[in-house]
Amino acid sequence: MNHGVTAQPEKGTTMTTAINFTKTVLDLIPRPTNGKRTYHYDSQVRGLAFVIQTSGATSFYLVKKIEGRSAKILLGKYPDLSVENARKKAKILLGQIAMGENPQAERQRRRNEQTFKELFEEYMTRYSKLYKKTWLSDQQDISRLCTKLFHKKISAIDKNDIQRLWETISAENGKHMANTILRRVKAVFNKAIEWGWQGTNPAAGIKKHKEKSRDRFIQPGEMPHLIQAIKDQNDDTLRDYFLILLLTGARRTNTVMMRWDQLNWEMAEWRIPDTKNGDPVIVPLTETALTLLRNRLQASSSIWVFPHKTKPEKHILNLELKWRAIKAQATAYLQEQKEYATSTLMDVRIHDLRRTFGSYQALSGTSLQIIGKSLGHRSTHSTQIYARLNMDAVRASVNKATDMMLALQSA
Repeated sequence: MNHGVTAQPEKGTTMTTAINFTKTVLDLIPRPTNGKRTYHYDSQVRGLAFVIQTSGATSFYLVKKIEGRSAKILLGKYPDLSVENARKKAKILLGQIAMGENPQAERQRRRNEQTFKELFEEYMTRYSKLYKKTWLSDQQDISRLCTKLFHKKISAIDKNDIQRLWETISAENGKHMANTILRRVKAVFNKAIEWGWQGTNPAAGIKKHKEKSRDRFIQPGEMPHLIQAIKDQNDDTLRDYFLILLLTGARRTNTVMMRWDQLNWEMAEWRIPDTKNGDPVIVPLTETALTLLRNRLQASSSIWVFPHKTKPEKHILNLELKWRAIKAQATAYLQEQKEYATSTLMDVRIHDLRRTFGSYQALSGTSLQIIGKSLGHRSTHSTQIYARLNMDAVRASVNKATDMMLALQSA
């Protein structure tokens, strides 16, 4: 009885009776000479086929009717896949079929499944650009730091892949950026699940670094060296972009997207129509900022104040490497001063320029309410970090109280 045959041969093939597969037996089977590949079936595992092409190439297949249709599922190339392992794989698939599963459909689904890059592009188009104020940061950070994931099928990405990525970014880009990427990757996979993907989020359950609230800003002794490093830039657009960040305290995303039609020259104002908290913000422009912008306008042919170098219809992108170079140059200038020989600016982030703007307002005696308004803070909580810098009124009150107490002793 031919226990191995479960399907009729397709056109251009030849079938034989079942045999007991061993390496010796398979190696002795001749190459077909009639122009038709041959199917040889195993007598031990029903449906396991050894297929020889006219070229001499050999493979193992499982041939089985699934949902009423004849199906051939490639198990592997011979001799890379041994007889023993071919039987094991065939038995696993037969078990799945017996449970009502369709392994062939599952393989097809995996072949058609998105890569992480394709999923990320869909995430940007369907969600991030439409609903997130920070979509540009999503685009820049993931495109820059997650390229190792881009060509992987999303179901092939596991927790270990994300853990290793997070550890690498922690070491090379800092704990804050590692946590940021982890949060963004997790959000991308959550959307995939929401849109019908049946997998498990590989970024779930990874413990983030503990982060302290940042209070870093450019100190007075550091400021001239940073400004000089910015002014030394050969690229006028990059130079002016970082100067405007310092002169306005605006968020970097709003600044890269600054358009000429947002500027009111008569009122010396920049109206940011859409900020992180959803409210428009009016930013007063100093005469220094206005002069810089007027000079840019004279040479501009783009709607963007800071256009892309080779694609002026787009704004600038991916500034982290340039910022790192500026910090390195500023640190070199700083360390030329004997009292700052061991100091560094390499720990300063682009967002710290915004905090620097608020910090110098506080140092000059500006109230927290005004600082919050100039930075576009909706709540006073975000502005409290500057309270420790505006100590003049507190110090005056303390001096007054202690003078009164000491005066009583003198009397």
